[in-house]
Amino acid sequence: MNVSTTAPLDDTAPRRQVWWKALLRDRAAALALIVLVGITLAALFAPFLAPHDPYEGTRAVMQPPVWAERGNATHLLGTDGQGRDILSRLLYGTRLTLLIGLLSVGLGGTVGSLLGLLSAFYRRIDPYVMRFADVMLSFPAILLGLALVAIFGPGALPVIIALSIATVPDSARIARSIAIGVMEQEYIEAGRAIGLSDRALFTRYLLRNSISAIMIFVSLRFGQIILIGAALSFLGLGARPPAAELGMMASQGRDFMLFAPHIAIIPSLAIFVIVLAANITGDAIRDVLDPRLRS
Repeated sequence: MNVSTTAPLDDTAPRRQVWWKALLRDRAAALALIVLVGITLAALFAPFLAPHDPYEGTRAVMQPPVWAERGNATHLLGTDGQGRDILSRLLYGTRLTLLIGLLSVGLGGTVGSLLGLLSAFYRRIDPYVMRFADVMLSFPAILLGLALVAIFGPGALPVIIALSIATVPDSARIARSIAIGVMEQEYIEAGRAIGLSDRALFTRYLLRNSISAIMIFVSLRFGQIILIGAALSFLGLGARPPAAELGMMASQGRDFMLFAPHIAIIPSLAIFVIVLAANITGDAIRDVLDPRLRS
């Protein structure tokens, strides 16, 4: 008797074309994706796009944006309380904000997903992994940030570590719940019956059939991480001055709200646009990849 141990046929390329068409068919998702890609490219090429040195002050202190009274084209978005060009700092600040978000989601999502998959695959370690996740869930990201700043001092690295740790338990729970459903499929039992190794079963079947749902969680988590990271920087726990970071730029503009509100409003709007675009894109990815919502 021939036993087929192969998971559903690998039609990855055609499915990707269907996913892209479905994603781009949603106008809001397509616009959000374009905005997110544009912001990412602008951040990557900040050294070439920035019109001024983001750390060098000028005599034009608190100059308003070009569309306001007394604004001029030398500083399109105006200057801050130290005369630094806001557009240049916005480009560099977006780069650091996105870097913090990507590293936090990447590290925390990878570690948490691996723990969740292993927990479902080796059920004897499941209670220990889940209790570990429960303990980690009891520590908010801001509290972890405060603790790490007390140990290492303010900086981007403690924020990345805190956000990565905060992402691990949620990732582990999501990956475990997905993997448990995959482990109940017939091709897993068939693979065990013909003697496939645990490594082959894990990588060829469990990981491959769980990765789409894990990517849905990661895409939805990215916007939350950006917002939490900006909040930590706003509280003074993030990057150290004179580095540019959106949350810290908004915090520095609080003192000038009555005289030059654009100093705080512009980076706050940038955070809003990034998080909104990330959330809309994440929702669209979920709708495309989740078979229960695909119809």
